[in-house]
Amino acid sequence: MPDLNTARQTESLAFLERGCEFVFGEPGACPLPLDVLVDIHPGTLGVEQVLHGGLTAWVFKLRVGGRCFAIKRARPECKVQNPDGATSFLNELRRHAEIDALRARGIDFPGVVRPDFGSLRKGLVVSPWIEGEQVSDWDVRRLEQVFEAGRVLIENGFFEWDFCSGNVLDDGRHIWLFDFGYMYRFDPLRQMNTAGTGLNVPQFHLAERIETRNLFAWLLRIESAEGVDAALAAYRLVKEVALVSYGHLIANLRGRAAREEVLDWLRGFTTDWQQGLRGDLAALYLREAWRSHRLDLDDDLHGKTCTATTLRRCDWLLSAIERDHALLKSSGALSGEEATLDRAALGARYRALRSQAERYQHTAG
Repeated sequence: MPDLNTARQTESLAFLERGCEFVFGEPGACPLPLDVLVDIHPGTLGVEQVLHGGLTAWVFKLRVGGRCFAIKRARPECKVQNPDGATSFLNELRRHAEIDALRARGIDFPGVVRPDFGSLRKGLVVSPWIEGEQVSDWDVRRLEQVFEAGRVLIENGFFEWDFCSGNVLDDGRHIWLFDFGYMYRFDPLRQMNTAGTGLNVPQFHLAERIETRNLFAWLLRIESAEGVDAALAAYRLVKEVALVSYGHLIANLRGRAAREEVLDWLRGFTTDWQQGLRGDLAALYLREAWRSHRLDLDDDLHGKTCTATTLRRCDWLLSAIERDHALLKSSGALSGEEATLDRAALGARYRALRSQAERYQHTAG
């Protein structure tokens, strides 16, 4: 079977190489003429704020006629230095256009922003401005809403890979997702995700993506500031919300005749979580924390986008090796060659990865 990532990257890179345009929406929906928006800068009349942290684009808060807009202007080169980074702006435009087409058929996407216009060649996405804060701390409402947004996307064939805090906003009432550079299409009735063949890389799923890209950084801060027991209490809340969300997801996919392989795969996670909630939650936390910190480290190293949080994740991994190496091995947290390494060898490997992350952190800015 073909590799979904390779096929997608090849097609998108070829599209960019041909110099093709991709547009959704109407220019008339924009608050200013396109030639003004293309050259928007901090001194442009009406610009009230500029967000520089995005790896693919800058975002300008523009006030025109009493309304505020988010003007996303693509960087000349994405800071994520791999094919997914190079194609992320095109990918985002395509996802917005596809979601808009489904909305026209009456499908609701809770928590997903609705842009007015986007153009690949102009390097623009124009959206309503969301007055809110980036989400890095979580409560029940926020957890329920982010799981609902991700679940509905999956049910409609969209797999979002990057739920990092910079991509999730809270306006005080609702969670909003707005950056889809790393959201890809798949068949939720026949596939698990968009990695490999769609069936042969089963470790990636909705809860894992939310946890890996966001929640375990939050849990790590709790663990560091308040101790493991406080982190476990917060983690219990995450698992309880995830269980409800996956119950809805499984019911939806089963009702649409999803293949049993996919349904059994999802049920396997819920069984693990139920057992952890009834039994040794600390062991489940250790296994999933290792998974999430390890995967996020891999992602940052691959994209050369390491930060101070990357280094804190490395330090957690190194501490887990020293403290819980035997449990990591017996629980199945370690896989592949790492499962064969003793404590000293595994520690040496992760000290080397931390040094690599430090180098990338110094060059990422």
